[in-house]
Amino acid sequence: MLDKSFGLFFFLKQPQHYKGGDMFIYLRITVNGKSKDLSTKRLWNPARWDARSGKATGSREDAKAINLLLMTLESKAHEARRSLIDENKDISVQSLKDVMMGVDNRRMILSIFEKHNERIGALVPQEYSPGTLDLFKRTLDHTRSFMQWKYGLNDMEITSLDYEFINDFSFWLKTVRKCQHNSAVKYMTYFKKIVLQCVKSKWLPGDPFSDFKMTKREVERPHLTEEELLAIYQKRFVSDRLTQVRDIFVFSCYTGLAYADVQKLKKTEIVTGVDSMKWIATHRQKTDTPSRIPLMPVPLAILEKYEDHASCRVKGTVLPILSNQKMNAYLKEIADVCGIDKSLSFHIARHTFATTVTLSNGVPIESVAKMLGHKNLRQTQHYAKVLDKKVGDDMQKLRRHLLAVQEDSK
Repeated sequence: MLDKSFGLFFFLKQPQHYKGGDMFIYLRITVNGKSKDLSTKRLWNPARWDARSGKATGSREDAKAINLLLMTLESKAHEARRSLIDENKDISVQSLKDVMMGVDNRRMILSIFEKHNERIGALVPQEYSPGTLDLFKRTLDHTRSFMQWKYGLNDMEITSLDYEFINDFSFWLKTVRKCQHNSAVKYMTYFKKIVLQCVKSKWLPGDPFSDFKMTKREVERPHLTEEELLAIYQKRFVSDRLTQVRDIFVFSCYTGLAYADVQKLKKTEIVTGVDSMKWIATHRQKTDTPSRIPLMPVPLAILEKYEDHASCRVKGTVLPILSNQKMNAYLKEIADVCGIDKSLSFHIARHTFATTVTLSNGVPIESVAKMLGHKNLRQTQHYAKVLDKKVGDDMQKLRRHLLAVQEDSK
């Protein structure tokens, strides 16, 4: 809990249209330079009031009664402050007033976040994917941890959010939590969604994110070259387990499915497409977007190979995939055996599909985006930026075309 300046002061306040006579006694509560006036609902004669001490003067019984009331209110304010400290809650003029008045209508950051996540959870999978809910939950956990680390509080009023809070939260994610830049931006983006809801609900006078810049950095997405993919596909392994892991990885290289989507892929999602060929018709688990992928000969052969696998029959799935952790461990072993100097993981298969298998072979980026289940082309364009080989091939075609034109003109 950070120390905050705290002050109490009683004073007389003129009622509207004051023409002389008694005035109302008010208690001014000040926390960190911010004040709020609380009416005692008592009138008093200014001639019998000491403005410096904030007390009634004289020894008459009515003065003693008023001063006793003021002492009681002062004690109540100190008790309210102690209560907020004991509960690790933020101390503000509003929170003190609420405790003293016996009401708690404060809007708290974490409480709002928790209620938001409950609503999101109720709409999974109709409107939101499990992955989206998981990101909101992780962002909430980070917000809670930051609040404890920075302020020593279990929650804070939404009105305490400002640029300093936002900036310090981002810094904490990158330093204390050791998040990479893009991961920190992702968490801040999800936190901003909560803040903007508060702004729209008029719980915040302005957007504390307005001057805070969030820009993701471009990262190179690793993928296998055509030669590396062929080396893995053609390699004969002594271990059946390595063979199985290789097959499922290659299946993903030729379909673009992420691990979670391969894991849940069912036989009912293998359908006959508009071209009378076999297609995958599924929804991405991460985003719940539809993904329809024509099956090439290689993935078709892999599906047939495991059609009667015991694990597939029990689960109703098409491939006997291991846990993501085990798959990645075996893939690193496969990379060593095949002489591939890359940190091979299952997600590289999806990148390989986007680059080596499709875009490099002239498949239009719009079609690739559709198969990957991307919501917009910007996601797919990240893959297109690394295709030097495709650029070289395209320019070679242009050279041949220009040479042919020159020959024809002779």
